[in-house]
Amino acid sequence: MSASDTPKRSLRTPLGRVRNLGAAHSGTSDFWRQRVTGVAMTLLMIPALVIIVMLLGRNQVYAAQTLSSIPVAVILLLFIFASAWHMKIGMQVVIEDYVHNEKLKLVSIMLNNFFSVAVALASTYAILKLSSGV
Repeated sequence: MSASDTPKRSLRTPLGRVRNLGAAHSGTSDFWRQRVTGVAMTLLMIPALVIIVMLLGRNQVYAAQTLSSIPVAVILLLFIFASAWHMKIGMQVVIEDYVHNEKLKLVSIMLNNFFSVAVALASTYAILKLSSGV
């Protein structure tokens, strides 16, 4: 029996060798990102809803005055970014789990990414445009 035939010994436990490695060998980063964006959305939902209710039935001048306040614009922008990122991750998980054709899966994930970015950019543009009064 030569040295190359002996099994490789490790001081790590079996749990230590597989920790944070799922089937894709990439850990649980999407799981945690989804939870963090969910908590962020939960915390930002009440102030965002208060702002939205304040704007209901008002004209553009009132909306521009309200959104010109930096805290209001920041709250809405943070809510938009958290929502778009949460939406992107959630749809990507659904696509990865239920679309079995690899080409269709790739196209679907790309479209999901483009759609999420487009929603975030369009919403950001609208808030910045209203808040600047242009």
